[in-house]
Amino acid sequence: MSIAPTREKAWDLLTRYNKSESHLKHALAVEAVMRHFAGKFGEDEEKWGIVGLIHDVDYELYPDAHCVKAREILESEGWPEEYIRAVQSHGYNICTDVRPDHVMEKVLYTIDELTGLITATVLMRPDKKIEGLEVKSVVKKWKQKSFAAGVNRQIIGEGVRMLGMELNDIIEDTIKGMQKAAPALGL
Repeated sequence: MSIAPTREKAWDLLTRYNKSESHLKHALAVEAVMRHFAGKFGEDEEKWGIVGLIHDVDYELYPDAHCVKAREILESEGWPEEYIRAVQSHGYNICTDVRPDHVMEKVLYTIDELTGLITATVLMRPDKKIEGLEVKSVVKKWKQKSFAAGVNRQIIGEGVRMLGMELNDIIEDTIKGMQKAAPALGL
């Protein structure tokens, strides 16, 4: 039996498995950016947002089985295959072999790491606010490999290629998406 995913169900499930404030803020950032890109592409903002919110459901408790445990958790809760596959695809060539095929999956794959780079860039600003953040500031930090060294720039670059877009445009849209959730993100 398959459930009809809602944001409330996604948040409840996410917070059952994740307690870390940083993980929850990351989920909110990815949700906001996914909603932004869905609007840009004329897609279902609610669905894309839910996928963004739930994408790391298993990460805090099962980091060594990331994306694998997500399938188990989501299946046991009756989530539709489309959502499960999207969640798994963001771990492509890291912890799964589920290649992002749908544009929603490609966006999630691309922006997951990028939200981390943008957050780190914002936290280096004197006011620690995302409002007024410019693409060039993020690009400058992108080029400094020692800055936010945990951010996998190769994945972002591969996602940019999958989407057939320019890196600067994706950074700009990711910033815009995150700005919409700035209060919840503490940015």
